[in-house]
Amino acid sequence: MFNIDRKSLKFKMWTYFIIFAAAIMLLLWLLQIVFINSYYETMKTNEIKRIGNSLVREYGKEGFEDLLYTTSLNEGIVINILDQEGRLVYPLDLIDIIIQPRLDYRLYMEFLVNLSKAENNYVVYTREDPRLENPTLIYGAILENPQGSNYFLYIKSTLQPIDSTVNVLKDQLLMVTAISFVLALILSFIIAGKFTRPIENITEAAKKLAEGNYNIQFEKGYYTEIDNLADTLNFATGELSKTEELRRDLIANVSHDLRTPLTLIKSYGEMIRDISGNDEVKRNSHIKTIIDEADRLTRLVNDLLDLSKIQSGIDKIKLNKFNIRETTERVLERFHYFKNEEGFVFTLNSPKKAMALGDEEKIEQVIYNLISNAVNYSQDEREIVINILDREEEVYFEVIDRGVGIPKEELPNIWDRYYKVDKRAKVGTGIGLSIVKSILVAHKAQFGVESELGKGSKFYFTLRK
Repeated sequence: MFNIDRKSLKFKMWTYFIIFAAAIMLLLWLLQIVFINSYYETMKTNEIKRIGNSLVREYGKEGFEDLLYTTSLNEGIVINILDQEGRLVYPLDLIDIIIQPRLDYRLYMEFLVNLSKAENNYVVYTREDPRLENPTLIYGAILENPQGSNYFLYIKSTLQPIDSTVNVLKDQLLMVTAISFVLALILSFIIAGKFTRPIENITEAAKKLAEGNYNIQFEKGYYTEIDNLADTLNFATGELSKTEELRRDLIANVSHDLRTPLTLIKSYGEMIRDISGNDEVKRNSHIKTIIDEADRLTRLVNDLLDLSKIQSGIDKIKLNKFNIRETTERVLERFHYFKNEEGFVFTLNSPKKAMALGDEEKIEQVIYNLISNAVNYSQDEREIVINILDREEEVYFEVIDRGVGIPKEELPNIWDRYYKVDKRAKVGTGIGLSIVKSILVAHKAQFGVESELGKGSKFYFTLRK
């Protein structure tokens, strides 16, 4: 027994295709068998009406009698011209001229009554005659005669039986129906398989992706929508792969940044216990190291918390006017150690008042991270230049260093979480620039970076005034 999934797309397509074919066959049967008699009568009536109205328009013109003869012969119908007494006016042969034939009185009176009830100058009706096997279709119209009495156009045509035609159609339709259903079954199976196979392949690939195989490639199908889906999933796979790589880098970076201060804290704590407990100078030095390393751990944890809060929208932006020069000077005071102990030169070029609109506390964090990033990646040339420009509608801020620089192919990635250009670098966790990006995006600020490998970098952003 086959296990058929009735909710599957393949089964649904197969079912709909069969229903569609059945509906077409039913419509053909109804039109060709059930409604063919009424359809035939309607078509015959319209045809007689068309012929009669055409003859009425030609009445009085030259060659009218020839037209009556040829129309009667070609169409296989009886065409008579009658006078007001019901006598035959045309066609007449020699015997007709002598005998003066007339239409049956009852038929003539019925003809006149029907014609008098007509809204137009013509009438079409069907007459049943018990002496005849088939009904007769009759057309009548008034032929106006300016020189005398009016004549009447009388057309008679037998409604031929179409039973034999219907039987032939039935036999043909039975064959067509059988062939159509077989073809529908085959085509629906092929089309459903062709349509669902790419989706099944994508589903299998998605299962492998869920198991952690980021090297999987989603195959395209026969349709644009399937191709678009495959492209989107391939892009998502690439992003997941990058995220997984960044996650591993984060674990490695954070592990390193946690291990070093924790090791130092433990080591110096043991030194205080075992060696310098009674030596005030050494004890204070060791305690300072412990405090510095604890501060380093605090900064790392704060960075992680800040990034989480900003990206989750918990930490709302509060817009206020502030002097960004004063904010920058306050940040630079935190880099006195690098200025005094490691030979860094910090140059600030700014007007005395550079008023900006933003969350001062968040912008202070942006400035700190940009300057810290410049310090971390500077080498021999330890000059950091900060330029603030007061423009017409905005304040422009940039930090320039002469450090290692960033390869062009890496520039789009530096704003990603936990991303580090140099994976071997021991400074930072790659969180700083991601925090910068999140804060500036929340401010709807323009920002970017220009860099050349080996020559340094320039990070910049703008704020509304």
